[in-house]
Amino acid sequence: MKSPLLLLPGAVPAEGVDEGVAAHYGDLFREQRALADGSGFVDLSHRGVVTVTGEDRLAWLHLLLTQHVEKLPPHQATEALILSPHGHIEHALYLVDDGATTWAHVEPGTQEALIAYLESMKFFYRVEVADRTGDFAVVHLPAGSIAATPEDVVARETPHGRELFLPRERLEEFAGAHGPAAGILALEALRVEGHRPRLGFETDHRTIPHELGWLETAVHLQKGCYRGQETVARVHNLGKPPRRLVFLHLDGSEVHLPPPGTEIRDADDGPEGRKLGFVTTSVRHHELGPVALALVKRNVPVDARLTAGGTAAAQETVVEP
Repeated sequence: MKSPLLLLPGAVPAEGVDEGVAAHYGDLFREQRALADGSGFVDLSHRGVVTVTGEDRLAWLHLLLTQHVEKLPPHQATEALILSPHGHIEHALYLVDDGATTWAHVEPGTQEALIAYLESMKFFYRVEVADRTGDFAVVHLPAGSIAATPEDVVARETPHGRELFLPRERLEEFAGAHGPAAGILALEALRVEGHRPRLGFETDHRTIPHELGWLETAVHLQKGCYRGQETVARVHNLGKPPRRLVFLHLDGSEVHLPPPGTEIRDADDGPEGRKLGFVTTSVRHHELGPVALALVKRNVPVDARLTAGGTAAAQETVVEP
């Protein structure tokens, strides 16, 4: 779904998963600084929007999600995962309930598979699941923004900013009143700085929540059974995850960023040394320079000197070994 804001001056289209919105509007670092200062907004209208209505909605979602949502208060934001039977991450949902409807936004293109799974689990519960992507656009307002939320618009208020479920036909009007717009790359730079994982970027087919620090934000360890819960409990109580998320400061003298999938090795072992992990997201930050998130083997020493495709990389711990 192509955003009308791609017609704004300077808009450069994003590619890959984020196709359909702007990567930037001509000045990546200015856009980052604006978001960091609490001004502007980011068009996330390519993300999927799913709603659940019906009096059983929260009790039903509570049985399916990793998060405790059975008594979720109205307008309180939360996030949750759906896992495979083996505990691998399949979906990430960013949720809020307005007292009558549970709203979620999800990664672009994942809403159809999510809805298919939810529909298969309805049984006798009084719930209705709907794909509202065509009707509502997600808009991100940065933390500290003084922009008012329209009274008839549902919002998720988080420490990282406010996300609006804006009627799609009002997107251009909103942009005119709340600009300047910032592109998805500016938001990605702040996400990497904040060590926040993203489905499909920091995850692969075997990722479990413990590896990314999602236990702290998207998993409730005391709630009842849900699919994959056995793996979550076993690893939490008896073991350690096989990999861990790290934050990398990259050598700023390199012209090109190491792309996702770039192999990480121990610098002391040379270019043919043992593979220790891989880059998941790399960005240029307006203050920190080139930085990245990466998954490495759990037993990689926290003081190891690393390289990412030949680029020197100093690591900061995100998930403890």
